[in-house]
Amino acid sequence: MTIIEPPPSRIYLLRHAHAAQAQSGQRDFDRELDDRGYGEAELVCEKAVDKGYRPDLILSSTATRCRQTADAMHRAMAGECILQAIDEIYNGTSDTYLALLAGQAPSPSVMLVGHNPTIEETLDRLIGRDQLRLAIPNGYPTAGLAVLEHAEDNWILRDFLIA
Repeated sequence: MTIIEPPPSRIYLLRHAHAAQAQSGQRDFDRELDDRGYGEAELVCEKAVDKGYRPDLILSSTATRCRQTADAMHRAMAGECILQAIDEIYNGTSDTYLALLAGQAPSPSVMLVGHNPTIEETLDRLIGRDQLRLAIPNGYPTAGLAVLEHAEDNWILRDFLIA
């Protein structure tokens, strides 16, 4: 498991919602959420806010589908958080994701909106493979939101929300 020092009190890992297939000649980066994705994003973000999950900072990939998912969270919170789009998240590794999260301390809570398989690999590194398999045995779904809290020297998966 990976240590982030100093740790934020809570980390949120949100995989972007369902995106449309790329059109002929369209870059993957420019893929937008489809109707299913817009519904997923709105629903998971509303569930999060209803449970009191409110990040102070949202870090999003600059890819269109991630920005649209992050925008749904920002709207659900009535704009009461900082939203930043970061290029490195798009093709980043779990090392990139973890470095970005660590670099945001001392922010009390940070949400990272990213892509699979990297978002799942990041969760694995924070909580361990056994806990990952228990929480999401079928893999990280689109619009899946992991809520992690720091306790002593470990990250604990407090909740996992899906649309």
